[in-house]
Amino acid sequence: MLESLLSHYGYPILFIGTFLEGETVMVLGGLAAHLGYLSLDRVIACGFCGTLLGDQLGFFLGRRHGKTLLARYPSWQARTQGVFDKLDQHQNLLILGFRFVYGLRTVTPFAIGMSGVSYLRFILLNLTGAGIWAISIGLAGYYFGQAVEALLGDIKRYELILMTSIIGIAILIWLVHIYRRRRSGSKIT
Repeated sequence: MLESLLSHYGYPILFIGTFLEGETVMVLGGLAAHLGYLSLDRVIACGFCGTLLGDQLGFFLGRRHGKTLLARYPSWQARTQGVFDKLDQHQNLLILGFRFVYGLRTVTPFAIGMSGVSYLRFILLNLTGAGIWAISIGLAGYYFGQAVEALLGDIKRYELILMTSIIGIAILIWLVHIYRRRRSGSKIT
């Protein structure tokens, strides 16, 4: 069942997952490549395309509709201001590396779009950062599979438990993050 699911939907799931956020999906994609269900080259390519296009869309939305969206979602203002502060100090490093820092991926391209950074500068640095990210996270998932296999032996017997555990941990982290954000938001108002 897992093999059929991954062979039919693995790459589209990777693309959509990396378009929206990505780390967990890429690790799972690398793990699936290690297990032989997906091609590591294609996992990296899907991750690269998904993260690149997601961030370009965020940049475009920030450039075109930033003020309107901030007025509509005031909770974004503090995070956006934090990105502006970091941009003043380390513009190139921030654009190259924001996708490696949990919680910065969604708001940073939006804020960079609002900041006035040129399209060309952003696309060149975003291409580089997306490439580094896709390769490193895809390989991390692949080698994670190798490490688990070295510990447990025949990893195929544990693949469903392993993938379910990774997804469960990611969902738990996401829920804690949402809970903390809502809780801190309720204290402010």
